[in-house]
Amino acid sequence: MRNLKHINYNLKQLLSKRSRWLLGFVLVLLLPIVGFVVLNKLYPLTINVSYSPVITASDGSVINAFLSSDDKWRMQLEADEINPGLKQAVLLKEDRYFYYHPGVNPAAIVRAAFNNLATGKTTSGASTITMQVARLLYPKERTYRNKLIELFRASQLEWNYSKDEILQLYLNLVPYGGNIEGVKAASVLYFHQSPKQLSLAQSVTLTVIPNKPSSLRIGEQNARIVDFRNKWLRYYKQEQAFPEDAIQDALNEPLEATRLEAPKVAPHFAYRMFRKYKNQPIIKTTLNRQVQEKVEQLAYNYMQRLRYQNIHNAAVLVINNQTKAVEAYLGSADFSDVAHSGQVDGVRAIRSPGSTLKPFLYATAFDKGLITPKTIISDVPIDYAGYRPQNYFGNYSGNVTIELALATSLNVPAVKLLDQVGVHSFVQKLQQADFSEMKAEGDQLGLSLILGGCGVKLEELTALYAAFANQGNYSPIRWLQQDTTLVARQVFSPASSFMINQILTQLLRPDLPHNAQNSARLPKIAWKTGTSYGRKDAWSIGYNKNYTVGVWVGNFSGEGVPELNGTDSATPLLFDIFNAIDYNSINSWFSPPKTIANRAVCIESGKPGNTFCKDQVMDTFIPGISPVAKCTHLKKVAVSENEKYAFCTSCQPETGVLQKWYPNYAPEILTFFESEHIPFKRIPAHNPFCSRIFQDFAPIITSPTAEMEYFLERDERQKLMLHCNAHNEVKQVYWYINDKLVRTAAANEKVFFEPERAGKYKISCTDDQGRNTNSYISVQFL
Repeated sequence: MRNLKHINYNLKQLLSKRSRWLLGFVLVLLLPIVGFVVLNKLYPLTINVSYSPVITASDGSVINAFLSSDDKWRMQLEADEINPGLKQAVLLKEDRYFYYHPGVNPAAIVRAAFNNLATGKTTSGASTITMQVARLLYPKERTYRNKLIELFRASQLEWNYSKDEILQLYLNLVPYGGNIEGVKAASVLYFHQSPKQLSLAQSVTLTVIPNKPSSLRIGEQNARIVDFRNKWLRYYKQEQAFPEDAIQDALNEPLEATRLEAPKVAPHFAYRMFRKYKNQPIIKTTLNRQVQEKVEQLAYNYMQRLRYQNIHNAAVLVINNQTKAVEAYLGSADFSDVAHSGQVDGVRAIRSPGSTLKPFLYATAFDKGLITPKTIISDVPIDYAGYRPQNYFGNYSGNVTIELALATSLNVPAVKLLDQVGVHSFVQKLQQADFSEMKAEGDQLGLSLILGGCGVKLEELTALYAAFANQGNYSPIRWLQQDTTLVARQVFSPASSFMINQILTQLLRPDLPHNAQNSARLPKIAWKTGTSYGRKDAWSIGYNKNYTVGVWVGNFSGEGVPELNGTDSATPLLFDIFNAIDYNSINSWFSPPKTIANRAVCIESGKPGNTFCKDQVMDTFIPGISPVAKCTHLKKVAVSENEKYAFCTSCQPETGVLQKWYPNYAPEILTFFESEHIPFKRIPAHNPFCSRIFQDFAPIITSPTAEMEYFLERDERQKLMLHCNAHNEVKQVYWYINDKLVRTAAANEKVFFEPERAGKYKISCTDDQGRNTNSYISVQFL
């Protein structure tokens, strides 16, 4: 019994010791873990790396870069940019067991300690890649205490990040001398290429430099770097890390690299993207590097020819019509041209658009049902409350078709059409397309808007022209690759867009360049030119199915040049660009939409033919929208047998009457015919014995302008001109000033009178049919 108690006692003692030993063992295991958790809470890992903002093209190549906030060239390396050869070389050299240890390699620590104790000095280290990342993130003086901190930070890295992410951090932070850090910055600045394009020799070069970044400087110690590189290449050969032929090629590859400037492609575009997206380390744009470089070279060479005409600046924007992506952006032809403000961004500059807004107006008028391409509009002198627009060459054409008015860029028909559409409606249309000046000053614009009396940007014009290539759908420009959502607005109908496309493709027009060499290689495009008042801006904007290209040429100083115009200054560059970027494209054109149809119209009016219309032509129109009124270019008039007098229904005799057709000209056309001495068939004067007073077609007073205030020099005895547009059958008119007869004159005769006093005047004009018009003006003497 005593023995049994003794055995139980010993057993309890043994169990108690084992429990304490197990507890102690558990505590030993848990203590570091608990300690790590506590310290991790008190001193959390923070990674705040300042990267150099990098602008990349659509192919991923770096086109521009900027210093980081701490003035380093430190470009963020993405996972898909890690070169497999570089990765293999780094792992074998720095940490071959990287993917197997928890951030600290105990075997390496023991080995390093033994070697260092044996030699009495530090001959090898035990730092893993993770520990090196910790040291690069938290640089400190090398002491045992700081080494422990480094081990703690390495553990935190392993706890929070995957092995691939830690390796990527390492490659982003390794030093390469000076202010260059990271593999990507070194690859771009030393070799001008992406890290994934590095050769094996270049990869090993970038692997060995971080060990001695201050003494292995590319461009200064290339021979020493090659020796060091080849030493490691032979080691890799021994380790069978790479194929023998690849290593042999790498051993023979010379190192002729030197430190280069960061790429400076598309500087205006890069600065714009940097300002807009500066918080992104990699700004992935849609720029097509090949297209950009072609545009830059063409524009630079072209402007070398124009500088002898005192024309020094140009800007170009190229938009892909399928994706709405910017593929080329040229703010100026020569960014370094300080003498001529080459650093001004012409794509964003607000300039006068000249005639480039006209296609948008005509498309709007098509959609409103006001006109069709073959509609006749008058091109004659006109006065809008003192505003008298003139055509570019100062002449007038009389009656012209809408398509001819647009193709030849006549100013007067465009102003007349804007008056019909309404300035406010047209401004709203441009506001839909994000025209900034229209949003800011749209309420202050008048009829001169359509001739360039407003401000626009090249990027706004080009983006809206691209809508014509997309059935009238306007989409904002895409700048970044991640902007994949296209928000389209139907600014013009597919039908009106097609009509504009057909008109702007015509070659029989004055804005075809006079240079035969350009015409010989004319691309298949629709285009429109523009020249601003004072010849300060030359525009040419063209498009096909693939691209829309906007070109501006002029001087950023605002200086006008007599030789500057859209036809000869901007269009040749437009053609050169299309021939360079889209020369071999499929020669297909826009197909007519289902919403468009054809009809026969009278050639004299552009309206559906009447029984008296002998000559007709096919015209496109929009069913249910386009005007359907019949042609009235002739009117039947009852006249005497000798055709001396015309009769109305009130005075027409029962016998001796002929029914004849006469041209039904508008009064303004009759005035134009008279002034230009163009013969036309007149309607005979109305029967003088008829007592009927007519109400329709009263004279239109064109001078003086109604509701205007005139300032006259009393000593000069200045006079005011009286003039009107009268109907075809009118032979005489009677001019009254303040209800007193001044003079009887021929219908289109110019009459002058001298005001005798200051104040308001009533101007009255009565024709020989009894029709009267009144107008009021004010006169002040100086």
